[in-house]
Amino acid sequence: MTPPDAPHNRWSDLDRPPLNAAALRRGLLKPGGLWTSLDIVESTGSTNSDLAARAAGSAGGTVLVGGTVLVAEEQTAGRGRLDRSWTAPPRSGLFLSVYLTPGDVPAERWGWLPLLAGVAAATGLAQSAGVDMALKWPNDLLVTVDGTERKTGGILAERAGDGVVIGMGINVSLRAAELPAPHAGSLGLAGAVSTDRETLLRAVLRSLEEWYGRWREADGDAAASGLRTAYAAGCATLDRTVRAELPGDRSVVGEAVAIDGDGRLVLATGGGLQEPVSAGDIVHLRGAGGGLT
Repeated sequence: MTPPDAPHNRWSDLDRPPLNAAALRRGLLKPGGLWTSLDIVESTGSTNSDLAARAAGSAGGTVLVGGTVLVAEEQTAGRGRLDRSWTAPPRSGLFLSVYLTPGDVPAERWGWLPLLAGVAAATGLAQSAGVDMALKWPNDLLVTVDGTERKTGGILAERAGDGVVIGMGINVSLRAAELPAPHAGSLGLAGAVSTDRETLLRAVLRSLEEWYGRWREADGDAAASGLRTAYAAGCATLDRTVRAELPGDRSVVGEAVAIDGDGRLVLATGGGLQEPVSAGDIVHLRGAGGGLT
């Protein structure tokens, strides 16, 4: 018999109960809705890798359809941007991926999907957790802990099959001693009124369904759907001096002045020049929150 305090016992941490798949399906899988299936696994390497393999047909089983949701209680090889690892204690956060197939939207507009996911997650979490959320371009979720901006979540989007896999990792109940890095935070440390993961997950997925629907109805036009305005309004990177660490070991320092029509961050650099950044790592040097983030 497994001792009740064994490390992987489902009830070893009563502050972190397991998710109820049946209850989540009842609340989220509706006729005519975006979400078509929702599965929860106890542990996996990466939910993004799992869905991407299924989309490519390399995992066997049934064909992956749009609206699939995969949630893990624990990820052992979670991935962030630039192949960075993402790890957290079991049931301490939301670790999920969704598969979307926006086939009727021009492919050149699909680059807005990770930014859309950021807006949706920030909106859903602000409403359900009662915590002020901000976005760091392109796809980090920020909270304020003891007056300092901290990363509490990240988003990774990957083309797979006929669609896009969008993964989210969100720190919910991580305690200070469990944080993986000094710049990390969690909803709990930011004073969330609720860290109930089922409540938070429902809010995030409903918000994602709403924003994705608006975007598709506008044929992927970020301006017409209101997505570009919403992203800019919640983006903590704008109006700050930043350093963009770009591919090829190049870096640019400038003021982040806009998000352009393609979702790129526009930097005003020396001599009145403006440079759009489509990929890279952004470091906040100074501005609204102060300090380096």
